[in-house]
Amino acid sequence: LVAVEENPNIKGLITILNTVGGGVEAGLALAELVSTLSKPTVSLVLGGGHSIGIPLATASKYSFIAESATMTLHPIRMTGLVIGAEPTYDYFRKMQDRVLDFITRTSMADRDQLSKLMNATDNMAADIGTILVGHEAVDLGLIDEVGGLTQALSKLKSMIDKTTRVQKQKYKM
Repeated sequence: LVAVEENPNIKGLITILNTVGGGVEAGLALAELVSTLSKPTVSLVLGGGHSIGIPLATASKYSFIAESATMTLHPIRMTGLVIGAEPTYDYFRKMQDRVLDFITRTSMADRDQLSKLMNATDNMAADIGTILVGHEAVDLGLIDEVGGLTQALSKLKSMIDKTTRVQKQKYKM
């Protein structure tokens, strides 16, 4: 991603996601890098953009989701030994707040609505959270538009063209 930012021959970035999620720290680090690129960025969720895949999808300046793709919102999870003490739960809350803060900063989604869906108990068979399909992610404001590769590439090219025109105008002044 640093090479994308530093290379003048690279005009923009498309991120194609199909992920079950992963580590919060690594995912947020990548999402922050994408969100702070100065070049046009577009994301496309195909298959799934679950868990930490949501911040990765919203990190781009414009986002798409395939009509059949899904996104799973859920609270922070840990595996292995967890110390059942109040500071542990406070740490989980802080991690969850970091994820929610990032998503609401990089999308049009409402924080209270996201929190409610993350903690829903009536949507998933054996867990807590909510599964969103294509249009539902757009309706919630997580993703900008339903579309596929053609739409995502077209949007990226138009963003690059607009950036190029603006830069040319600056040089003429």
